[in-house]
Amino acid sequence: MKIKWGVIGCGGIADRRTLPGMMLADNAELIAVMDANKKAADNCKEKYGAKYAFDNIQELLAIEEIQAVYIASPVFCHKEQAIAAADAGKDILLEKPVGLTVAEAEEIAEYCDKKGVKLGVGFMMRFHAYHQKIKELVSSGMIGEIVSARAQFTCWYPEMENCWRQDMKLAGGGAMMDLGVHSVDLIRYITGLNVIEAAGFVGNQIFKYSVEDAGGVIMRLENGAIAYVDSNFNIPDSAAKCKLEFYGTKGSIFAQGTMSQVEGGEVEILCSDPSLSYDANQNRDTFNAAQVMVEFGNMYTKEITEFGKAVAGERDIPITVQDAIASQKVIESAYISSADKKYQCF
Repeated sequence: MKIKWGVIGCGGIADRRTLPGMMLADNAELIAVMDANKKAADNCKEKYGAKYAFDNIQELLAIEEIQAVYIASPVFCHKEQAIAAADAGKDILLEKPVGLTVAEAEEIAEYCDKKGVKLGVGFMMRFHAYHQKIKELVSSGMIGEIVSARAQFTCWYPEMENCWRQDMKLAGGGAMMDLGVHSVDLIRYITGLNVIEAAGFVGNQIFKYSVEDAGGVIMRLENGAIAYVDSNFNIPDSAAKCKLEFYGTKGSIFAQGTMSQVEGGEVEILCSDPSLSYDANQNRDTFNAAQVMVEFGNMYTKEITEFGKAVAGERDIPITVQDAIASQKVIESAYISSADKKYQCF
């Protein structure tokens, strides 16, 4: 069954990644695209073979054959557009973060639930073949009980004119909201553990825009493990390896280059000899390293395919809004604790 889609906000990530991915999805058909910039909408219509192109959501949502909409507009538009889509009875795949704040995200979730429409969130990195494989390995107990995890996701994002992501009122946050939320989500997804405590630091080190250009958060997971996330807008892309690390009582897993818009990277597992006892010399040569191999695909195609199955009633929503809000709460806690200085000052 092909799900008929409308895309709201067809520039940016939609044009770069999601629409090309949608074209490869066997269960998706693009009906209409919309962007505030009509030229961008017209270009996408021609590029991806849509029937219609609009510069307003009312005309798109009025098309009866559209079953689901993908909303990839700036965050400050999410609430109004999601509510309008819910009123039109369309199921919604919404880009992260859900709203400018957790409170706004919860309001969107509650409204969609009241209207009886499905609401999923676009954490496409969950569909990376390596991330799914790491989750499988962690769940199998291969590295024992998780005691620590860390994720780093960065990019170079210099000051630009009229850039909504660099305006707190329009984006809700900077490096941590845009990048760090992916890291928090992956740690929660892969470990299967909820976050029960979190605190962090955010600020501007290099750039002077109103969102933070750097930040970090430390989290306590429900099993007692400590996890760390750091994100920057001020590290050159070629200077960061964007690592994802999991440590357990039997070994560890290291991913490098997997946190990206394209599937790739590499993963290494270090497993210890279970017969070993305490070593006062702390010999680190007793681990057996193994490379993990997977078959790469397209995260966006998988994202569209799986949400389409949920729209068709063939499966549950792959990434729920409750999941997304749980991760956004961690980022918001970093903002609050940093602003309130809920830590020891020296």
